[in-house]
Amino acid sequence: MEFDVRSTSGLPGKLPSGAVVVVGVLEADGKAKAPPRLLRGGARLDALLDGKLTEFLLQSGMRGKVGESRFYHPGLAVSAAGFLFVGLGKEDGGEKAFVDAVRAAVRAAREIGAREAFLFLVAEAHWILDVAWRVRQAVLAAADVLYRFERFKSEKKEKPALKKIIFLVGEQELAVAQSACVEGAAMVEGIRLARDLGNLPANVCTPAHLAQTARELAGEHGFKCQVFEQKKLEKLGMRALLAVAQGAREAPAFIVLHYTGGKAEEKPLVFVGKGVTFDSGGISIKPAADMDEMKYDMCGAASVLGLFKTVARLALPINLVGLIPAAENMPDGGATRPGDIVTSLSGTTIEILNTDAEGRLLLCDALAYARRFTPEAIIDIATLTGACVVALGHVATGLFASDDALAAELLAAGERVRDLAWRLPVWEEYQELINGRFADVANTGGRHAGAITAACFLARFVKDIPWAHLDIAGTAWKSGPQKGTTGRPVALLAQFLLERVAARAQDQEHAP
Repeated sequence: MEFDVRSTSGLPGKLPSGAVVVVGVLEADGKAKAPPRLLRGGARLDALLDGKLTEFLLQSGMRGKVGESRFYHPGLAVSAAGFLFVGLGKEDGGEKAFVDAVRAAVRAAREIGAREAFLFLVAEAHWILDVAWRVRQAVLAAADVLYRFERFKSEKKEKPALKKIIFLVGEQELAVAQSACVEGAAMVEGIRLARDLGNLPANVCTPAHLAQTARELAGEHGFKCQVFEQKKLEKLGMRALLAVAQGAREAPAFIVLHYTGGKAEEKPLVFVGKGVTFDSGGISIKPAADMDEMKYDMCGAASVLGLFKTVARLALPINLVGLIPAAENMPDGGATRPGDIVTSLSGTTIEILNTDAEGRLLLCDALAYARRFTPEAIIDIATLTGACVVALGHVATGLFASDDALAAELLAAGERVRDLAWRLPVWEEYQELINGRFADVANTGGRHAGAITAACFLARFVKDIPWAHLDIAGTAWKSGPQKGTTGRPVALLAQFLLERVAARAQDQEHAP
C-alpha cells in the first residue's frame, strides 16, 4: 500500500482510471428530507458538476451518520470512477468518529474495486485536532483495514485493487501533513512486522525463528544483533529464563539489539519484549479451549522488533537497546514443577508456585541484564496476565511505572495515536503478596490484583532505574471471528520515541 499527500488544489480535473474521490459529509439535521451537508472540498466539486452531488445526496437517502457511505458515478470527465460519500457524523464528533469514518471509507473504496482513493476527508474534518494527527491516524486506520495474513492459505483471496491512498490537505498544511504521512507509513511497517510474526503458528515462529528475524532486520537496517543460546545463558546465570524452557524441545534464545542513532555519550532506552513462542502453561497446564491463541504470547517480542523497524525506517537520532528473552513453555518429564526454586541472574531466588506464570521469569532475567547498559529508562512489553484483561478489557493496555514522568509520556503518546493505555499502581503494599515462603520471592501472589502483583514482581529486578511495564494481554490480539494480532503497542512506542526526539531537539535549540 502506498500513501501520499497532496494539496486540495492539486486534484486533477480528470482522475486516473479506477480512481475514486472520497468526500466527507456532515449528518443531516432533523428535517425529514434534508441531505447531509457537503463541506468545503465537496462543495467545490459540486459547483464543478453543476450541483449533481447535492442532487445525488437528496435522492440517496443518506443521512451522514458516522461511517455511512454511498457511491456515485456521474459519468462525467471530472472523474473516471466516481465519488464516495462518507458520513462524519456531527460537526462536534470526536477522534473515534473520524477514525471510524476513515476506516469505512477505505473499506468501501476496496469493495467497489477502486485502485486509487483521493481523500478530502482529512482536510474536511478540520475540527478534529490538527492535520498531522488526522493524516497519521488515517494512515494507521487504512493499513489496519487492508491488512491480511494468508501465508498458509492454499487458495488466497484476490488481492485488493486499492493500491494507493492520497490525502488531500490545504496548501499551508502540506509540509506538516507529508511529514506525518512518512511517520505513519513507518509505523505501519513496524506494525505489519509485529502482526505477521504474531500470526505465525508456533511450529514456525520458534525462538530460533525470532532470532533469525532479528538478525535479518539488523542486517537490513544496519544495526547490531547478538543472539545468546543455551550454553551462553547457562554461563550468564539466566536460570529463570532457562527454567521456563526446561520442558520444551525448542531451545531458548536471548536476543540483544543495539540501535545507535544518537550520540555515543547518550544513555540508551531499553525495550524488553516477552517472547514465549507458545505457552501451554507447563505443568500448570492451561484449559484446552482457545489454547491455540497462546502462540500470541510472543507479541511483546514482536512489538520490539516492529518498533526497531519503524525507528530504523525513520532514522531516529536516539540510542536504543532491544532485549528479547524467547522460549517455549511446555510440559514434559524435565519441565519445571510447581514448588521448584531457581536463582535468577540478579541473584534473587524465586519460588515457582505456578508454571503458567512464566512470562515474568523470562522478563526478570532480561530486566536484570538491562541494568548493565545504565539506561535512561527500561520499558518492558508483555502479554503477561489474564487479570489485566479482566480489569481493562481489550481497549486499553495496562501501564505500570516506577516513574511518574515516564508514565505520563507513555500515556500521552498512546492518546496521541489512539493506542490507549491506562495506569495501574505498583504500590509497596502489594509487594508483600509475593514475598516467598521458601525463597526471596514467589512468582505469583494469588488471584487478587494479579496484574499488579505481576508488575510488582518485575519491579524488584529494575530497582532504581526509571521503568515502565506494558501488559498487552488484552490488546495484542483479537479473538473470535476476527482472530488475529493487532500490532499494538508499536504505534504507542513509536510515538513516544518521536516525541522524545522532538523534545530533545527543542531543548538543544534553546540551550545557551
